[in-house]
Amino acid sequence: MKGERRLARQMALQALYEIDLVNHPVGWVLEHRFMDNETVSARAKNYCSRLVQGVIQYRDVLDMHIQAHAPDWPLDQVALVDRNLLRIALYEFTLGDVPVKVAINEAVELAKSFGGDSAPRFVNGVLGSLVAKHAEIVKDLRSRE
Repeated sequence: MKGERRLARQMALQALYEIDLVNHPVGWVLEHRFMDNETVSARAKNYCSRLVQGVIQYRDVLDMHIQAHAPDWPLDQVALVDRNLLRIALYEFTLGDVPVKVAINEAVELAKSFGGDSAPRFVNGVLGSLVAKHAEIVKDLRSRE
């Protein structure tokens, strides 16, 4: 499942990037992403969908907490890849039942592949500072369900 989840995270990152960049509808993006990846397992596709839909549903709350822990970087000026990696990881370790260390490590690994030179350190730093607020963030997200 580890390889499937990493692939699902990668596909979710690509889908969220497209949604942010050109504002295509979520369902359309996922449908086309899955058509382009026919060999991907149903479990990976389901996890990708769960991540994308969760991030979209809670994007405003996720962004508020991310912005509070990266005050020197207005979120609209953070690279799309980095911003979506932060959203995915924060969603995973708050509402996604993924251990904090796993979510952060996966985000850093994806930042190495898809982000700029400083992306892994930036993603790790912001997510690391959010860990201390884990309970507060979970409570805030659940209050908006």
